[in-house]
Amino acid sequence: MQVKAQLASQIGEIIKTRKWKQGQAAEVLGMPQSKVPKMLRGQFRGISEAKMLECLTRIGLDVQIVIGADNHPTTPGRVSDVAA
Repeated sequence: MQVKAQLASQIGEIIKTRKWKQGQAAEVLGMPQSKVPKMLRGQFRGISEAKMLECLTRIGLDVQIVIGADNHPTTPGRVSDVAA
């Protein structure tokens, strides 16, 4: 869920920056207009991580998944996002 939240946040920031209306965003993202506000409010049911990654590529971003060694062995793993 944390990954989905980060992806939705990134998508939301881009929609806001580009000043897209819901219909425009839905068309670009390739999803029904009714799902866009739900996704941005954190209601991810029916929206997979793969779909969110696809949304980012449809927006024109390159998506990279990086897996590396944990430099802090006493803390649990973490997820971080990198925005272009």
